[in-house]
Amino acid sequence: MGTPGEGLGRCSHALIRGVPESLASGEGAGAGLPALDLAKAQREHGVLGGKLRQRLGLQLLELPPEESLPLGPLLGDTAVIQGDTALITRPWSPARRPEVDGVRKALQDLGLRIVEMGDENATLDGTDVLFTGREFFVGLSKWTNHRGAEIVADTFRDFAVSTVPVSSPSHLRGLCGMGGPRTVVAGSSEAAQKAVRVRGGAGVGQVGVRPQKWVWLPALEAESREVQRINSKPCPHGADYLV
Repeated sequence: MGTPGEGLGRCSHALIRGVPESLASGEGAGAGLPALDLAKAQREHGVLGGKLRQRLGLQLLELPPEESLPLGPLLGDTAVIQGDTALITRPWSPARRPEVDGVRKALQDLGLRIVEMGDENATLDGTDVLFTGREFFVGLSKWTNHRGAEIVADTFRDFAVSTVPVSSPSHLRGLCGMGGPRTVVAGSSEAAQKAVRVRGGAGVGQVGVRPQKWVWLPALEAESREVQRINSKPCPHGADYLV
């Protein structure tokens, strides 16, 4: 469990799903993924599981691959988890919505409090959500709309939640991610710097409840314009589960 002052907290579990053969059949390309070497992907998936279990000491939960869910291994889109609460998302693509069923069951078995997105007008991909350990940023993208962001704010009321417009086809976490406590890493490309104007402009780094350190790295690109605050509550706790 995370405790006050730990920022990002500590993960205790990792949830992954096996790579189905259908992921190499063109579905991945339709989702903007590069051409897939299936055998290599399956080997690397096995290495990932081993690292999570042996190197990081996490309790590993693995869902079996499902051929009807070619993008099923992208579990980060199916849930947003903080503390003992798991918000089950409503992916933008109707074909991906069945992916949440196995994830929901696994998280229920862990004893997490499950929150459902009952609004049919809301869409939310989990990789549009960045938790800094102190607040949430939600990317408004092709995949996630403002109603989805509002549900994140309603679910995690103890935390500040801000929206960041992100142009298609990117997700917010394709633009930036956490490099450590209080440290956000983002792309150094022109597109990324335009997206997150932290220096001298109204950007993500200036909206946070508390200051974040920003580190620019190459090859992370997305476009964004400004940040809009949804709520402004402090967020003292860390995350407990990794999806």
